[in-house]
Amino acid sequence: MTALKSLIESRRFEAFITALIFINAVTLGLETSPTVVAAFGGALAVADSAILAVFVFELIARLVVYRFDFFRDPWRIFDLLVVGVALIPATGSLSVLRALRILRVLRLISIVPSLRRVVTGFITALPGMGSIILLLSLVFYVSAVMATKLYGASFPALFGDLGASLYTLFQVMTLEGWSDGVVRPVMEIYPTAWLFFIPFIVATSFTVLNLFIGVIVSAMEEEHEAEESAEREALQEDQDEILREIRALRDEVRELKVGNRPV
Repeated sequence: MTALKSLIESRRFEAFITALIFINAVTLGLETSPTVVAAFGGALAVADSAILAVFVFELIARLVVYRFDFFRDPWRIFDLLVVGVALIPATGSLSVLRALRILRVLRLISIVPSLRRVVTGFITALPGMGSIILLLSLVFYVSAVMATKLYGASFPALFGDLGASLYTLFQVMTLEGWSDGVVRPVMEIYPTAWLFFIPFIVATSFTVLNLFIGVIVSAMEEEHEAEESAEREALQEDQDEILREIRALRDEVRELKVGNRPV
């Protein structure tokens, strides 16, 4: 058991698994080419099955080593789900699951610490993003109602109802064809329409959306600081343990000297 644990926790084994994930990503990408499949389809299938077998062995080994502690780590559960999807027979109505095999590439997130830190930071930022999403929704709703009232009669395709206005304003927020496709045609009939669209773009594209980035970056910095703090605490504990052992050795040496003194 100790040898197995040492194996799956070694850097070489992690590097080996990472290399297999990259190779699997390449083979799955090659399977999208009919020419490559016609020439090397059998070899690609064998390689895919062999890599999947290694992933299954790794998960079984981790289950044997960690047992119930395996399910306490969300990243291990993520690996289990990603690999488990590939084990479902992709036949009949389940043939669509073959496309989900590429999800195995996402295992890089759980293996590479920097990627894991980014995802953890994003998840940590979700509660803070809720308020920003609510603010953005309010701005969208108010603006859509105003646009429908102001421009719906002249531009029913763009602002004919609330749903059309929301979709059009989403296009404006993304800055995709906002000028020639939306604003300029409206300004031909309503010259002052820029007074509505420019503040909307500033409020959504340049302000609210940047708040998302700020919250995510802040969460990532906090996650990084927490990891550094944990590493410093672990290092301090190791140093304290070494100091205690040194003091114990000094006490033993002192006792031996006292015991060896001539009476």
